[in-house]
Amino acid sequence: MLQDEVKKAIEVMKNGGVILYPTDTVWGIGCDATNEDAVRRVYEIKKRDDAKALICLVDSANRLARYVRDVPDVVWDMVDLATRPLTVIYEKANGLAPNLLAEDGSVGIRVTQEAFSKELCFRFQKPVVSTSANISGEPTARKFDDISDEIKQAVDYVVRYNQRCKEQHQPSSIVRVKNNGEFDIIRP
Repeated sequence: MLQDEVKKAIEVMKNGGVILYPTDTVWGIGCDATNEDAVRRVYEIKKRDDAKALICLVDSANRLARYVRDVPDVVWDMVDLATRPLTVIYEKANGLAPNLLAEDGSVGIRVTQEAFSKELCFRFQKPVVSTSANISGEPTARKFDDISDEIKQAVDYVVRYNQRCKEQHQPSSIVRVKNNGEFDIIRP
């Protein structure tokens, strides 16, 4: 089932569509992180101000290096020591949709280890947007059953994989890293 669902999700994203899918944290609304129109739709679905940047997922350190100019060595130490998924905000990005980035050109990226999202990113060969599956300002849906019908109906494809999981998932930790290796903890 995982492989079939990955194929369907990729087909939708290749056509500029938006998906609802399981990640290494909470369920996410996602799309091709290089497609400006698809990213715009994610903002519309979430009713989120597009001045607030979105994060994206990649499947590996190699893929991360394609989209971030400088990955300070301290990042790998933080990832190794993290007790839960860690999103890192980098100063500069390459090749991503401009409306995905913060006003200062920074971007939040997480290397996912969860089975579905990792396979999705690997097979898609590009970063995938991952923002919580809720309307901006409303509580984060911690499992599939918590996602509103409004969100489910607004996306182009709802992944069936892992919908029955009842575990209450948590958002990632977030750290902002400067190219010189200094960092700030945004969300512990």
